[in-house]
Amino acid sequence: MSTCSVSKGCFVFKPSSKKRRVSQKTANDFTERKDDSEDTELRFVTCQSLWKQIRSETEQIQEDLNKQLFDNLVSFLRRSHSEFQEKTTKWTCRMKSREIPTAALVLGVNVTDHDMTFRSLSEVLQNSITPYIALLEAKDCPGIKNLMQKLMGQLMNSYIDVDSLEDEDYVQVSQNRIRCSMTSLIKWYGSVTKQTALKRTDSETPSKKRASSSRQWQSPPVVVIFKDMESFTTKVLQDFIVISSQHIHELPLVLIFGIATSPMIIHSLLPHSVSSLLCIELFQSLSCKEHLSTIIDKLLLTAQFPFKLGEKVLQVLINIFLYHDFSVQNFVKGFQLCIVEHFYSQPLSVLCCQLVDAKKRVNSLSHGQCENIRRLPSFRRYVESQASEKQIALLTVDDYLKETAQKLLEDLYVYHENYVSVLRCLHVLTSSLPKYPLGKQIRELHCACLENQVWETEEYESSLQLARMLNKSDLVTMLQQCVEIFVSSSGKEFGKTVEKLKEFLTQFQKLEVAEASQEQDASASSQKELQKTTDLYHLQKTLLELKESRRSKKLSKFEMLRFEVVDYIDSLVRNYLVPADHKTLHEIVYFNTASILRGHLNAAPRIALHTALNNPYCYLKHQALKSDGGSISNKAPDICIVYKLHLECGRLINLVDWLEAFSTVVTAAEGPNADAVSSDQVDDVIHARFIRAVSELELLGFIKPSKQKTDHVARLTWGGC
Repeated sequence: MSTCSVSKGCFVFKPSSKKRRVSQKTANDFTERKDDSEDTELRFVTCQSLWKQIRSETEQIQEDLNKQLFDNLVSFLRRSHSEFQEKTTKWTCRMKSREIPTAALVLGVNVTDHDMTFRSLSEVLQNSITPYIALLEAKDCPGIKNLMQKLMGQLMNSYIDVDSLEDEDYVQVSQNRIRCSMTSLIKWYGSVTKQTALKRTDSETPSKKRASSSRQWQSPPVVVIFKDMESFTTKVLQDFIVISSQHIHELPLVLIFGIATSPMIIHSLLPHSVSSLLCIELFQSLSCKEHLSTIIDKLLLTAQFPFKLGEKVLQVLINIFLYHDFSVQNFVKGFQLCIVEHFYSQPLSVLCCQLVDAKKRVNSLSHGQCENIRRLPSFRRYVESQASEKQIALLTVDDYLKETAQKLLEDLYVYHENYVSVLRCLHVLTSSLPKYPLGKQIRELHCACLENQVWETEEYESSLQLARMLNKSDLVTMLQQCVEIFVSSSGKEFGKTVEKLKEFLTQFQKLEVAEASQEQDASASSQKELQKTTDLYHLQKTLLELKESRRSKKLSKFEMLRFEVVDYIDSLVRNYLVPADHKTLHEIVYFNTASILRGHLNAAPRIALHTALNNPYCYLKHQALKSDGGSISNKAPDICIVYKLHLECGRLINLVDWLEAFSTVVTAAEGPNADAVSSDQVDDVIHARFIRAVSELELLGFIKPSKQKTDHVARLTWGGC
């Protein structure tokens, strides 16, 4: 590597990406804990395998949710580019009007998820449409020159073959020497398409040519993706669009605008003379709330994964999603943090695996792990509910404890299977009620069931009252959906439940036929009675009698059957939707420490900064930094000493007094020898340290210079935090 420079300087050579090595994760963090937990390596392996399964599931969910959107974009690119390939009159008209095919992709305000969406989109387009794709961000394109450099750099790198990566330095130099303009881009594109066409003709037989002609084109389109269109300056977009439209007959360019707010931003940023050069088609991605509901449904409301989230932890993640960023990726990262923290802090998390593996691991538990089971609060409640003989055996005999633990884990697994099915059934019943007493989304109902016994809440009572007023069609539809849920459920206890629900459906069908005949008879008899009454007095008397009979009449068969259906679903709820913390050994699979998660995810910079400056031992973990109460250690960093001293001052701080107090604290360890130096003179080194610490406090925003007195600074913060 050589450099050319007139003057001396420091040059940075970044290593190539292929030479970088990613450090592998180890189980050191699990084994370095001070407690004498066992099976740390097995816990680490279990944690890794569980996260791999969850990550693959989330990637599959992301792919399935974006499939329709990506298919529409691919078809749009095929349509826009096929006209260029065929050289039709329609394309000639578009060429004369200089319109550029443009896809306005509305992705929503969850900006942190956009990067992953665009990466997936570029992979799909590279596999099906074109290898020439450029992803542009506003921070890299402050001007049109920077935009063209970034565009050509990405396009040329996408064309480099894997075999030619050895000449990486030569390729980089040749790119830097190329003048970045639209003319040079067109020349490069023409040469590249000719080379690919020659390679294809040389390497393919006539039969292969006919087969591949439908999948690939001689001159594939150049796709330019603006990831954050709102952040681009108007001038950069205008210049690029105007220049590209003048060369659209030579370069098959397609633009994709990533939009976070509204498609109207295109017309707000671009004047009509520029936006008229674009042939825009709108594409809408799936809502981030629907994406989150799918993630929760596939990861939490299933028996596929043994790990579960407690109510408070799940509420923290949902609140961060709803009130901060709407980011599904951040929700998944928070879920990953919960998994790591659970396996790190809970020694019995080694049993948080599939039921078959958990039973095998129970048999190999040591005496120390058996004692950990006995310490669980849920297991203590279970022991207290048993007879005295069983209590002694559970607390003293490890083999009997292991047999009981296997049964309890199996009961917990069955509980999860039944819980999910009944929860979905209850959601079907309550999601269509007015004002949604138990929530519109199933995640709200899930949190309510985890928090406490849902049948004891006022919202549940109001939901049952509203359900007892449902009409026949809604009730029948709800029953049919519940039958489908229980039939597809993996729970083995719902055979009789399905039969009971089908029996309700047949009763409703019979009731329709009986009610139709009764209505005909009743209408005929009422008409005859009204025809008999000739005068006004008898007519009024007959109407009053009919009104009284309607008031005092008994419930109809439909109303009785409706009450019976609602009561039966209520019995299912009371049997199967018991809160998880009422189940024995729930601590093994449930993560409930919301305070730790909140401390990691909910940033409180002022509190963290105060803690670091007031008590540096909290972060540095150095024994010499331990101090009692409000005492100031001279071993602390200078900024910590200055910060503690400034807490003792008022609104204005005298810099001379502050410096003397700082010097006294710093030289406190020197003892009597400190008097050797004149008390009126401060060491230059201490003075410099003080100036640096005060400057750092000013940078952090704790103080500012005062205009009232030149040798004073003003304090800006009050209170401990």
